[in-house]
Amino acid sequence: MQKEPVNFVRSKPEHINNFINMDIKGKVHEISPVITVSEKFKKRELILEYAENPTYPEFVKFEAVQDKVNLFDNIKVGDQVELFFNLRGRAWTDKMGKTSYFNTLAVWRINPLGSGSSAQAAPEYAAPVDISSAPDDDDLPF
Repeated sequence: MQKEPVNFVRSKPEHINNFINMDIKGKVHEISPVITVSEKFKKRELILEYAENPTYPEFVKFEAVQDKVNLFDNIKVGDQVELFFNLRGRAWTDKMGKTSYFNTLAVWRINPLGSGSSAQAAPEYAAPVDISSAPDDDDLPF
């Protein structure tokens, strides 16, 4: 069975508050439970599948920290989503003086685009009524 392609959107990065703000569309592959790193720090990870070429999908890890961990509460594996995130980088020097560099894709907003396995259900509305066939002697006060 051939996988359906996942949309990938690269927007022009915006620099706000010294962070690079970006967005991407794709399919949720995995969502972690909330990870409590310390008493004052918690995070949650989401793996997003996207493919510019559907033959070679890529899996990218994003994270939400602190009060943003609840952004993933209403998202399920297989959902199509649009993630808005900041690209962050930092350096860390170990005891031996070797410097390592790390990147983080920090989610700050997520928009569900629909379920990956089925089309989004249409809202239910009342059936239309033909008002031209209504009797003339109705008892409405207006």
